[in-house]
Amino acid sequence: MSSNQQYQRSTSSMGTREKTYFEQQREVLIGEIAMSFEHVLANINKLNRSLEAVVAVGNEFSSVEALWSQFENVMAKDPEDGKTGSEGEEGQQGRSEGEGEQATAAGKS
Repeated sequence: MSSNQQYQRSTSSMGTREKTYFEQQREVLIGEIAMSFEHVLANINKLNRSLEAVVAVGNEFSSVEALWSQFENVMAKDPEDGKTGSEGEEGQQGRSEGEGEQATAAGKS
């Protein structure tokens, strides 16, 4: 029992003793770190709200983008539909002849 009494005295005296310089500085630094984490968290929340606002503005333009895409597709199809079959074949023959010339030139070098 005497060892228990000695342990209780030593722990109670540790609770009432003054903190060392190291312990004081450690508590100050821990407090500063906690404040810095709070600032970081606040800034992350602000950034998150800003990103959500940007995404919301982008989503508002989705219907406009769809309309322009549809317009682009319509404009791209019209010139192709206007060609006759003979014009398309001549264009393909011209391309194949040009490819043959390129292959011959590549073989010579």
